[in-house]
Amino acid sequence: MSTSPADFNAQVIEEFHATGGQPGGMFETMPLLLLHHTGAKSGNSYINPLAYMTDADRYVIFGSKGGAPVHPAWYFNLKAHPDVTVEVGTDTFDAVAQEAEGEERERLYRTMADRVPAFGEYASKTERTIPVIVLTPAGDR
Repeated sequence: MSTSPADFNAQVIEEFHATGGQPGGMFETMPLLLLHHTGAKSGNSYINPLAYMTDADRYVIFGSKGGAPVHPAWYFNLKAHPDVTVEVGTDTFDAVAQEAEGEERERLYRTMADRVPAFGEYASKTERTIPVIVLTPAGDR
């Protein structure tokens, strides 16, 4: 029985909330946050569980989509509506999303690929440049 991406995300979100932000299974050793964002065209609210790393007081997420040839939908939503809400562990805060570029993007992606080798594999599976998005808590701007 296969699970749709929406069903899979719903299960991860439910487990995230039930465990105080520490889901198990394939995410047991992967830092995971919940990104609340607004649809670029629809204006609907969405939540995506995403792997992240920290960079000083910022949170960094990656539009890898497992190395797919297209960016994830949430990437376009953040470009249109950069004001987001983030859940990390039991904390919830507002943040602003901004795409990292140039040397900063390279440094952040390389750091994540060093920590989680799958991210290096994602980059080698696609011809696109995987977006790196920095989430800065709203009070830190």
